[in-house]
Amino acid sequence: AYKRFSELLPKEERENACSVRVPKSLILTLPELRANPFQHRICRVFSTSETRDDSMSFEDFLDMLSVFSDSATSDVKAHYAFRIFDFDDNGTLDRKDLEQLVNCLTGQGEESRLSSAEMEQLIQNVRPVGQGMGAARPQAQSSPLTFPQILDESDIDEDGTINLSEFQHVVSRSPDF
Repeated sequence: AYKRFSELLPKEERENACSVRVPKSLILTLPELRANPFQHRICRVFSTSETRDDSMSFEDFLDMLSVFSDSATSDVKAHYAFRIFDFDDNGTLDRKDLEQLVNCLTGQGEESRLSSAEMEQLIQNVRPVGQGMGAARPQAQSSPLTFPQILDESDIDEDGTINLSEFQHVVSRSPDF
């Protein structure tokens, strides 16, 4: 990890790699982040920069690599996934977070951004993983769940949002997470 971190720095700064911050622009050159639709959120969540420039210290970088490693527990992965999906950093996942998540997945450009009507239709018809077209469905279930139904089932305290513990509960029931 230290070698990868120091290679992001200019040669003259590599000696002091433990005491410098790597700019976000260089972090985003990592192959793991280059094509990730959540690359900016990942940098925001793992950066401890006081100036909120999303630069990373070696410790931040190590935390990020640890969470994305195969040896990280599903609880740790769920915690950071929740933080990445919580776009407004308010501690809950709500409709606005879902819309931003969809925009990340469909592209950030104006030409690829969904209209309000398209977003509404998508949100009303979201199906859980494994319930899409062609997926084998359990016989007992007559139709796939829509996003509002998923929210209703996940929102244990019935406040209209999903908090971290509710998210972790949902993820714990998903073996593919």
